[in-house]
This record gives sequence, structure tokens and C-alpha cells, in this order.
Amino acid sequence: MGPQAWQPPGAKEGEPAASIASPQAAAGTAAAETLAPSPAAAQRLRLPPVLPIVLYNGRPRWSAATEMADLIEPPPGRLARFTPRMTYLLLDEGAIDETAPLALKNLAAALFHLDKSRTPDTMQAVVGGLMEWLTQPEQDSLRRAFTVYILRVLLPSRAPGVAVPQVANLLELRTMLAETVLDWKKQWLEEGEAKGEAKGKRDTLTRLLTRRFGPLPEWAAHRLSAATGEQLDTWFDRGVDATNLPEVFGGH
Repeated sequence: MGPQAWQPPGAKEGEPAASIASPQAAAGTAAAETLAPSPAAAQRLRLPPVLPIVLYNGRPRWSAATEMADLIEPPPGRLARFTPRMTYLLLDEGAIDETAPLALKNLAAALFHLDKSRTPDTMQAVVGGLMEWLTQPEQDSLRRAFTVYILRVLLPSRAPGVAVPQVANLLELRTMLAETVLDWKKQWLEEGEAKGEAKGKRDTLTRLLTRRFGPLPEWAAHRLSAATGEQLDTWFDRGVDATNLPEVFGGH
């Protein structure tokens, strides 16, 4: 039985029949029109511009390709055409010239300088630059973002255990840094000396245990890297007379 002409509900007799076979076909046609919009509609449905960015702050310099397709193992045959192709913008923190002035008003560079700063003096210099650059009312959110980042992320990581006074803006932040710079310098110096002492103990114990028991397994190296100075002293005393490696660490 071939397709029959279909009259919409309520159509009067004698009116031209719809040129489709059934109501189901009508629905399919509407769906097809929705899925395949006109060129003008397709233009309106496009996504906004996209800028892929890779923000990298590792110690080794970034050496990977900046084209995504070059990072993917080539697929076989016809699947190759589905390989995503996209070039990303690389922001490599370690590639910034530390001697370059901050007068370029590059906020990304300012953020990198803050992230790499190890002294309050460096922070003060960057905060001063931000105060000169971010003066417009519409930049208030940027000023607040930098203030919050320094207070809640940067300073606690640089001076753990030190009470950081709460400030409301960059001006108060710069004043606070100037007032506490000497205290923080002293603490950071003491922490650096403690870390250097622990590293020396760790290296000495590693040489002792390697000489007595051969190359250290991964679990032993992990225990050594996470040990405090007091633990290293205890393990060194045990390592002089122990008959095996687990005995040094009190069991594994």
C-alpha cells in the first residue's frame, strides 16, 4: 500500500493535501529543518572566540609543541582526519627575564614575578607597580583580585605559621609588607638554614645506607625525602649497626 496524502486536523474538504506521507513524516521534516538551520541561523549559533592558553610554572623550560595535533600519536587510516588541530598560547613563567623592568604594564608578568618572589622586597616592588597601573575605576576587580591572591595564597605559602594582617587594598598591602619585611626576612633565613641542615643529614644518611645495603628501593627514598631532622638523626644511629634496611626504619 503506497503512501497516502494526509489532511491536517480541521482541514476542509477540497483543500490541497499535504505533500507528505504521514504525520510522522511531518515531524521528521520539522526535526531535519531544526538540525540543519539556514546559513543565517548557523551564523548566529556560532560560539564566541576561543583563546586556548597554557599557563606553565614548572622548573624545566616548556619544550612540547604548541600545536595539539603534534602532541597526539597519528591515528591509522581515515581516522587521521578526526585528529583535533588547535594551537594554544603558551605562557611560560620561567622564560620571563627577571632583570626586565615592570614598566611594560604586563599584568601576566607581574603575576609571574609574584609567584616567583622569595622576599618581601620583590613583592613590594610588584605591588608598587600594580598601584601605578591599576588606577581606573573599572580596574577595581583586578586590584581586589591581586590583593586577595597575595594575602590568601602567596603570603601563607611564603611565611607559613606567620599571622598575616588583613588589609583591604593594595596601598594597605604595600604598607603592611614594608612594616613586616624584617620579621619575614629573619624567618625565611631561619627556614632556609633548617632546610639546608636537613638536606645535609639526608644526603649523609643516603650515602651511609647505600654503602651498607646497596641502591635504596623507592619506599626508602620516599621515607628519607619526607623525614624531619629528628627522624634522620634516629635513622642514622640505627643505620650504623642495623643488619638490614627495614631495621633502620623500624619496619616497612
